[in-house]
Amino acid sequence: MTSELPPNSPMTRSFSLSIGQLTFGSFMLVLAVIIITSTASVIAIRHIDATFAELQRLESVGDLAQDIDRRMNELRLAARDFVTDPGAQSVQVGEAATSLIEVLKKTRLELAPEQQDMIDGVTERLSTYRSGIERISALINRRAELIVGLPPLREKFDAAIADTPDPLMASALFQAQSQIASALLARNPSAAELAAQSMRSMTMAEPKLRAAVDDYALAIINISTRERQISDIDKEVLGAEGRLIQRVTELLREVSARRGHVLSRDFARTLTEAKWQSIVLGTAGVLIGLFASLLVVRRTVRPLAMIATSIRKVAGGEKNTSIPQTDVDNEIGDIARAAEVFRQTLVDADAAREAAVRALAEQRLAEESYRKLFEASVDGIYVTTPGGALLNANPALARMMGYATPQDLINGLGDVSESVYVDPQARVEYERLMERDGMVREYEYQVRARDGTVLWLSDSASAVRNEDGELVRYEGTVRDITDQKRAEDAIAEGRRLLQQVIDTVPAVINVKDKQLRYLLMNRYMAGIFGIEPGEAIGRTTADLMSRYGAAKTDEPDKRVLAGGSELGFYEEEYKDSTGNMRQWLVNKLPLLDASGEIENIVTVALDIGERKRVELEMRKAKDAAEGALRNLRETQNSLIEAEKLAALGRLVAGVAHEVNNPVGISLTVASALERKAANFTAEVARGELRRSSLTDFLETSRDASSQLVANLNRAAELIQSFKQVAADRNYSDQRSFDLGDLTEQVVMSLRPGLRKHNLTLNVDCQPNLTMNSYPGPYGQVLTNLFLNSVAHAFPDGKPGTVDIQVRESGKDNVEVLFSDNGCGMTLDVRRRAFDPFFTTRRDQGGTGLGLHIVYSIVTNRLGGRLDLDSEPGGGTRIQMILPRIAPLEMAAE
Repeated sequence: MTSELPPNSPMTRSFSLSIGQLTFGSFMLVLAVIIITSTASVIAIRHIDATFAELQRLESVGDLAQDIDRRMNELRLAARDFVTDPGAQSVQVGEAATSLIEVLKKTRLELAPEQQDMIDGVTERLSTYRSGIERISALINRRAELIVGLPPLREKFDAAIADTPDPLMASALFQAQSQIASALLARNPSAAELAAQSMRSMTMAEPKLRAAVDDYALAIINISTRERQISDIDKEVLGAEGRLIQRVTELLREVSARRGHVLSRDFARTLTEAKWQSIVLGTAGVLIGLFASLLVVRRTVRPLAMIATSIRKVAGGEKNTSIPQTDVDNEIGDIARAAEVFRQTLVDADAAREAAVRALAEQRLAEESYRKLFEASVDGIYVTTPGGALLNANPALARMMGYATPQDLINGLGDVSESVYVDPQARVEYERLMERDGMVREYEYQVRARDGTVLWLSDSASAVRNEDGELVRYEGTVRDITDQKRAEDAIAEGRRLLQQVIDTVPAVINVKDKQLRYLLMNRYMAGIFGIEPGEAIGRTTADLMSRYGAAKTDEPDKRVLAGGSELGFYEEEYKDSTGNMRQWLVNKLPLLDASGEIENIVTVALDIGERKRVELEMRKAKDAAEGALRNLRETQNSLIEAEKLAALGRLVAGVAHEVNNPVGISLTVASALERKAANFTAEVARGELRRSSLTDFLETSRDASSQLVANLNRAAELIQSFKQVAADRNYSDQRSFDLGDLTEQVVMSLRPGLRKHNLTLNVDCQPNLTMNSYPGPYGQVLTNLFLNSVAHAFPDGKPGTVDIQVRESGKDNVEVLFSDNGCGMTLDVRRRAFDPFFTTRRDQGGTGLGLHIVYSIVTNRLGGRLDLDSEPGGGTRIQMILPRIAPLEMAAE
């Protein structure tokens, strides 16, 4: 029983998804999973970005809180200096407060609304703080007025005591006055006020003495009252408000820290959620992909396997085998129905075979006609077996190959695949094309003739198969194209050489026709368009640039066509295939034919993008360098000023220590003299005065007076020296001065630090050396050199000697030699000694500006020069040559 279906029998087809629909559905499922995963990732990333931005803002708030603390400390230090030092200026306090207010305004803008109330509270406290400073300023001014009026009252008080006839009263008043002086020196206004009150409570008969005592005591009470009021405001307003402001900044940092902890936990939780979300969505994507794969296998692969099995049975001769899936309405059904048609075709072929036998006789007649054409053809005609044996050839082919007759050719060649083809692979390719297509058309290859000459042939042939479909022979014609190939090779070689030459040029080179289509393009330009040079031939610039969404005008080419002359070099820019904007220096010129008409346009362009970028980078680098230089100079000036103030501070500490000795001695002598005078007064009052007691009192008074005068003169000299040095440091105006005296004054302020460092300072100054220069900077130079020697020349407290020699150097200059016998410097340290910020004691607080300030002052401010000489273990010697009159341009600075 056969399973054939009538050709026109109707077939009911069942609906099924097509392969495209199945594939598209699977792709859409995977795409949906990818979109969901991407959306979730974007949301998580946005949340992470917001959290990270908030963390960065909180970090900036912490920095601002530190800045507020620093500004507040500066304000408190300025206020403390103002309160403790009557000579200080309140403008420093105002500047510090203004600076703090500016920081608070900036901080308020950076804070969240719930944190801005803290800053408002700091501003209110700061207002109270400034009000307290203003009250203290008024009290200090009043205290100064009272102190100015105190010396006349003291003189009147001393004169009244000297005129009183009552020695007991005079002694009591002297004792009360001593208590007042001791209390004022100890900065104890309460004790001074109590002593003044006790003085006023004394009973006095003399009106003049009463008035002098009351006036002096009242002045002391008023001064003590002002001191106490200043102290109370300092404690109650400045101290309390400062602590409150500091507490507010601490609360601000605590709030920021707590918010930072919350954000950090939220950040970690978001990362965890994003991780598990990625795992879940990824797992879902894998499961959906597996489901889609199984669906495709079930709907496509299995039906195709069944159809393939049926086709193999049909091919094996079982022509009655049924083809499955012919009722399915999709691509698989189409394949099944095509296989069914193939099966029917095989059945019909058996019937056609008999008709072929009948046509064989007719074919023999046609072969006779074919032979006549075969013999007369000018092209070579051949018949070969698939194995390469030549079966037949016409006379034209024999002549091509150098043989007299076709039979000689057949006998002489043997296997054509080995004896004829220059390249055996050409025969392999020929057979592959025959197997695949059943024919070749204009297939070109090289053969070797009988005399060894290599010929180029163009072959057009067909494969002939028998009734079983087996390949039995090749039939074809060949044409000698050797001359044509040689001409083409010559042209190709010329093009190749030209292409190689222009490809080596690192510039754009191309040739266009009058329709602006490319005839030639070098590889450098093809790389701009992202193609091979051969792909650009026959296309326009617009065609090439539209591939990546760019464009450039053809106006320059049209100007060349219109004007008939080259344009000259001009700049042009356009995007390359990577999207980068490129800058070019371009020239276009026409190529003329024999009649003088424009035939082509040649373009040459040089890439100037790097030059443009370098110019831009150089401008940016110059601006950045200039900005950095300005910042460096400002920073350097600030550090230099700080170093100067630090040196002045050390100078003040030393002078204070020196002044303390004679003042302490004077106070001790005065106290002893006071007790001696009281005893003497008591003896006089009792009537027990003896000559020996009077002589002893007079000798004691004379010795005490001598010691008081000597020590107070010493203190006055030290204070005068310090005042002159300090004035020179603060006011650097040019003036005339004696160099020896100024050097002695500076050295006097340095001597207090010698004893604790176990150093000896020797000064040798030539007398009568007058200069018209800057005493302050000169003192700064000597101070810095001395402090540098103390810090670096004598490590570990080793004893040593520092020498300063000042002498004349010619008529217009002086020479200052500063030397020590310390440890000296190495060559590397000596070379960099005057460089800013270079120090060998960075770990001990060194700034590296001491000798740099010395070099800057000597060479710039004083208009001189200096030389450094030092060896390891041989000490250090610095020679300075200074003009007696500072140059005008230096003075202008």
